[in-house]
Amino acid sequence: MSTVEMEVFSNSQLIVLIILMLIGGEIFTSMVGLLFKKFQFKKMENKISSLADNDPSTCQSSELEMVEKRDFESLESGNHETSLDSSVDLLKYKSIKFLCFVVLGYFIAVQVLGVSLVSTYLALVSSARNVLKNKGLNSLTFSIFTTVSTFANCGFLPTNENMVIFKSNSGLLLILIPQILLGNTLFPSCLRFCVWFLGKFFKKVESDYLLKKTSEVGYFHLLPSQHASYLVVTVFGFVLTQFILFCSMEWNSAGLHGLNSYQKIIGSLFQTMNTRYAGESIVDLSALSSALLVLFVVMMYLPPYTSFLPVKDDEEIYKKKRNRRGRLLENILFSQLSYLALFTILVCITERQKLEEDPLNFNVLNIVVEVVSAYGGVGFTTGYSCDRQTRPDSNCVNKFYGFSGKWSDEGKIILIVVMMFGRLKKFNMDGGRAWKLL
Repeated sequence: MSTVEMEVFSNSQLIVLIILMLIGGEIFTSMVGLLFKKFQFKKMENKISSLADNDPSTCQSSELEMVEKRDFESLESGNHETSLDSSVDLLKYKSIKFLCFVVLGYFIAVQVLGVSLVSTYLALVSSARNVLKNKGLNSLTFSIFTTVSTFANCGFLPTNENMVIFKSNSGLLLILIPQILLGNTLFPSCLRFCVWFLGKFFKKVESDYLLKKTSEVGYFHLLPSQHASYLVVTVFGFVLTQFILFCSMEWNSAGLHGLNSYQKIIGSLFQTMNTRYAGESIVDLSALSSALLVLFVVMMYLPPYTSFLPVKDDEEIYKKKRNRRGRLLENILFSQLSYLALFTILVCITERQKLEEDPLNFNVLNIVVEVVSAYGGVGFTTGYSCDRQTRPDSNCVNKFYGFSGKWSDEGKIILIVVMMFGRLKKFNMDGGRAWKLL
């Protein structure tokens, strides 16, 4: 959701934006928090190391592993009295340290692979390469920018038209689809799989601890096994529902005109994948049916780790949170629809004159899409078109930027508050856990 045309940025400015997206992405910021947590246990490790220096026999790694395993098994059996606090703390420290390396490796590997695949595609497919050449964009910069933005779910692209100009490049869309999922909705499930897989070869004790003691670790992206499994079903269930509705209603629409059946299928899949936080688009959202826009609004509203089925761990967390904070504060924190309604009303007030003078561009549904998109950090926008003006303005020029680019300064300030508020609420909900649909 940009309020300026992206092609005005120079190559060096795009590099700055890449850095900002890298360090501002949710996985990177959560990794920083995990590092702080690891440092909290550093003092305990130093204490145990000093004891090992005094007693060389404790330096044997095999013996240390046996102690860790014994303590972990005693914790599992409920026999806390037989476990040594020092070794338990050491096991927790080493587990968090191991998790830091897993998250860092995941963060780097997925994006390096993405950049490599996008770069290779651009080198092999002349139609995509010519688009960048005509726009004066560097291929490597485009590859890095697109991959980082997609993985971090920013929705920015160096092109003014977003992905509309690449809607016939099905290979590029297929490369970006995994980046969308791996960087957001499926990150907890993939992270849990990585911990399990790596634990099969090394760091088995730490891996077992992370998989069985997720609440002890306190990393909100590391979900319990049941929740992670339900999450996969939910994500693909949402995608399938949107895909069927999108194809049935937009198959012969102007947005997909000129594409063959295969390209329409891949384009529709890519579009529906983006409704849960990525925000990239191959069609003009303002041209979609109202039913689809409402469905997209619901998808943008839902938290990333929403689950179809109730999860026992989440129920326990919710009950503890309720008892701790009290009913009044709980109602304030969980009334998200009330906040969204309030923000929408405020925007309608600030833009009331344009709502009267330009009703086809400035209507309540378009404003709701913009507000909920900002709240969910998605980046979808219906845009603004001079062709839809009921009172044509000869000075109006069609530009490729978000609908909010035409808002007043007051409306833009409200939207900034919405984005900040949405990000804070995301981390406060159930300690970072997801909502449940049933």
